[in-house]
Amino acid sequence: MRLLFVFLIVVIIVAALWTWLTLAWSYADGERAGVLQKFTHRGWLCKTQEGELAQYNMVTGVAPQLWEFSVRDDNTAAQLKKAVGQRVQLHYTEHPGVPTSCFADTRYYVDRVTVVDSSAAVPSAVPGIPSAAPPAPGAAASAAQ
Repeated sequence: MRLLFVFLIVVIIVAALWTWLTLAWSYADGERAGVLQKFTHRGWLCKTQEGELAQYNMVTGVAPQLWEFSVRDDNTAAQLKKAVGQRVQLHYTEHPGVPTSCFADTRYYVDRVTVVDSSAAVPSAVPGIPSAAPPAPGAAASAAQ
């Protein structure tokens, strides 16, 4: 019985150390830019803050690549809530091997956000979605005179 108790304590300590290690040290870090499409606060028991970034290619007719990320900092989450629908640049760290989804649903943790341009969210190269309002009728004719 005592051996089982010691074994359980060792397993708990190893799990706690592994969790701390995967959260404290990042495997990689980098920057991604695009349009912030979605930011949610979700979960049944463990509430996490998750987002989705649309990375547009400048080639017409190509669908955007969607990148999902997580946020652990409340100040960064507040900035992201305000930036939904805008072009942003996100700094992230990658943490593979976190043993539970109570910390985040993804392995990418965003820790800094910069709004690039709040006036035009979608690049003009995306087919069917204008990036600015079309000119008023007759505006081109009056500008040419």
